[in-house]
Amino acid sequence: MNWKFWQKNKNAEPKKKKSKTREWTDAIIFAVVAATIIRVFFIEAYTIPSGSMEKSLLVGDFLFVSKVNYGARIPMTPVAFPFSHHTLPFTATTKAYWDGVQWKYRRLPGLQDIKRNDVVVFNFPEGDTVALDAQDDNYYRMVARSSWQEVNTTHPITSRPVDKRENFIKRCIAISGDTISMKNGIANVNGKNEPLKNTGMMPYRIQFTNTEIQTKPLEEIGFVTNDMQQESADTYLANASFEMITELKKLGIVKSATMLAAPEAQEPSSVFPYDKNRKWNIDNFGPIVVPKKGWTIQLDNNTMPLYYRSIRTYEGNKVEKKGNDWYINDKIATSYTFKMNYYWMMGDNRHNSADSRIWGFVPEDHIVGKALFIWMSFDSNGSWFSKIRWSRIFKGIN
Repeated sequence: MNWKFWQKNKNAEPKKKKSKTREWTDAIIFAVVAATIIRVFFIEAYTIPSGSMEKSLLVGDFLFVSKVNYGARIPMTPVAFPFSHHTLPFTATTKAYWDGVQWKYRRLPGLQDIKRNDVVVFNFPEGDTVALDAQDDNYYRMVARSSWQEVNTTHPITSRPVDKRENFIKRCIAISGDTISMKNGIANVNGKNEPLKNTGMMPYRIQFTNTEIQTKPLEEIGFVTNDMQQESADTYLANASFEMITELKKLGIVKSATMLAAPEAQEPSSVFPYDKNRKWNIDNFGPIVVPKKGWTIQLDNNTMPLYYRSIRTYEGNKVEKKGNDWYINDKIATSYTFKMNYYWMMGDNRHNSADSRIWGFVPEDHIVGKALFIWMSFDSNGSWFSKIRWSRIFKGIN
C-alpha cells in the first residue's frame, strides 16, 4: 500500500471556505437558473391588462399559465435578459434580447392538444403589421385596411422574433381543420352553433320599468354599473352574459333586454381577411376553414385572401402573383400544403376584443401555454381590503 500518498493527503491544507460574497453569488446564480428553467419549461405568471376576456378573466387577475400541457416551446431567441420579455425593466425601448441567434421552432411533447374552448396564451400574430401597445385591444380595431392585398404587401414585417412579441390571451373557438362562421353574434363550428357560456359578454340594450335604478342588485348579478351607458331616462347599454340577463329579468325591473349584434354587412369586409368580395363584420362572417398541417388547398382568388398571410409570413415562403398565376419560391404553384396547425382565437367579451376576427389565424409556433388558475386578483376601483377579489383567488379558468 502507498502510505506516502495517504500521508501526503493527510497533511494537505484544508479547503478554503467560500466567502460570504461568493456564497451569495452562487446562490443568486442558482436561483436565476432554476427560476428561468421553471418559467420557460413548466409554469409562468401573467396578468390581465384589458377587458377582452370578461367576465371569465378580469382586469387585475394574475394567473399561472402551464407550459407543460401543450408542450414547452424551446426558446427561439435563446440569448435574453432573465425575467423580462422584450424590453428591459423600467425602459420602453431597450431590447431585453439579442436576435443575432435564432433557433428553429421546436416543442417538447405535451400532455394534451389544444382543445376547443381552452383559454390559451400566445404571442400576438403580428405578421405584417407593426404592433404598438398590445395592452390596448382597441388599437387593432381602429386599423383601417381597404383590401387583403394592401394588408399583406404594404405593411412592414415586424422586427421582433415570434417568442418576443406581446402575449395575448383568448379562448380557442376553432382548432385546425375546423370550419368556423358567425351569424348575428353566434359562433358556429363545424355546423353546430356555439353560443356564449356564462363567461361570455355581449352588448345589450336594457329598458327598465323605472327611471330610478338601484345599482346594488345589478352588481350582485355581475353588472359593472360604472360602465353602463345611459341612452334615455329608462334605457341603458351594458355588457352582459345571457345568464346575467336571465337573472335580471327575474327581478321584475326590466321591460326589455335586447342583444345588440351587428347586422349583416352591406359593405366589403371590415374584418379578416379584408377582402372586397366578402361582406363580413365582427358578428357575421365565414365560413372559414382553419388550416391544418398536411392540408392542401388550391390557390385561387377565393382561397388566397384567407391563406396568403399564413403561406408567406408564418410559413416563410416567397409568394408572388404574375398575371393570373401564383408563384411560391419562384416556382409556379396551383396548390399549397400547410406545414403547421393553426387556431381561431376570440375574446369572451365579444365587442371589446381584438382577436382572430381582426388578424386571422394563430400559428402553432406562437402558442405559449394553457391558462390554469388565478392566484391573485386586484380591483383597482376597490378600497383597502376590498381591492383584493378574495373569491377569485385560486379560481380555476374554464
